[in-house]
Amino acid sequence: MTTIDNLISELEHIAENPREAVADYLSKTGSKAVGVAPVYTPEELVHAAGMLPVGIWGGQNVTLDLAKQYFPAFCNSVVFTCMELALKGTYNQLSAAIIPGMDDTLICLGQNWKAAIKDIPFITLVYPQNRKLSAGVKYLVSEIENVKKELEKVCGKEISEESIFDSIDIYNEHRKTMREFVELAATHPNSINNVQRSHIIKSAYFMLKEEHTQKVKLINDELKKLPEEKYDGHKIITTGFILDSKEILEIMESNALRIVGDDIAHETRQFRTDVPRKENALLSIATQWSEIEGCSFAYDPFRIRGKMVAKLAKDRDAEGVVFALLKFCDTEEYDAPILLDDIHDAGLKAVTIEIDQESGSIEQIRTRLQTFAEML
Repeated sequence: MTTIDNLISELEHIAENPREAVADYLSKTGSKAVGVAPVYTPEELVHAAGMLPVGIWGGQNVTLDLAKQYFPAFCNSVVFTCMELALKGTYNQLSAAIIPGMDDTLICLGQNWKAAIKDIPFITLVYPQNRKLSAGVKYLVSEIENVKKELEKVCGKEISEESIFDSIDIYNEHRKTMREFVELAATHPNSINNVQRSHIIKSAYFMLKEEHTQKVKLINDELKKLPEEKYDGHKIITTGFILDSKEILEIMESNALRIVGDDIAHETRQFRTDVPRKENALLSIATQWSEIEGCSFAYDPFRIRGKMVAKLAKDRDAEGVVFALLKFCDTEEYDAPILLDDIHDAGLKAVTIEIDQESGSIEQIRTRLQTFAEML
């Protein structure tokens, strides 16, 4: 295997075996791990406390049973599977979980977690929707201060201002590296396939960011040595909440649909906006929320998300857009009509597929993607 193959294989293994990765961190460091739920959380505080932030975004092909006691059938599947995995002990490596209340369903997840998961303390965090007002930023600072206090109880020490700023720098470097990676993956579509791209991004949820940055920088260096590649199939952009299903990504592969860019909450939205440097660390983290654009969870009266996706498609020479619509996710569903109109107005073709993390058939998705490939 080449150097790049070894690096990709290592990150793919971590993405597919998160419990093993977290256990390895805990055994080597003697530290603790803290869960960070969708969509955005101040991971820098967890990192500054000397603990590992672990992404909890549910899982694929989860059979729902215990969680049905806590949510109605029409609840979005990521929240459902998060609760199911928590009730079954999958997250028992965690010493706490930060669950932001970014919509009604996530608020319910936090409250149900508090009631049912006694061994993993729930840390609440409410993001203001009037996020560009100074009052909104000030309010978020107070919320983040509470998260900091709760994390200090977990780690047993004070989280210093200096350590938070250090973590902000580490995270911004990771964001920069990941932005470079997705651009290089777009210009090397034969060297980085859809599954590899997803796994490289996903593995960051189960590693210290500085370690992930180091490995992705090496991948980037190897890609830079290669000439830009021509792809014989169809280049596409993906948008939605989450699209880490290996089965669906492989269906795209079999239909020569190569992802060259994304607007996925679980993927690029996590690293496309840096934390700006302000007079204090908590204000810096809070200000980032006011600067995030093109996300269904961040109030935007001008609805620019569709235009952003269309521009990305044009910049990456993509032919179409796949909207991975999370089942029963109202927040994403509200964006869909305007988003799709803007994409079509830009002269791009689009298809919507329904993402459901619960066990079930994906044949309808296979048919829709096959038809979409034929349209392109």
